[in-house]
Amino acid sequence: MYHSIDKPFLIAAFFSLLASIYLWFRVDTQYGLYVGLWVPSILTLWVGTRLATLNNTKKGD
Repeated sequence: MYHSIDKPFLIAAFFSLLASIYLWFRVDTQYGLYVGLWVPSILTLWVGTRLATLNNTKKGD
């Protein structure tokens, strides 16, 4: 189900979410919002990578 390429994307999204929450409450809400926008960007890049990987494996069959 999960491939080795999935782990870095999920870890990056998780730590970005944690950093966003920290910045929101401890530093400044604007910084928290900025870093919070990274989470969907990272996950979108992950989905695109997965689709490209799945597309390449189906062409190889």
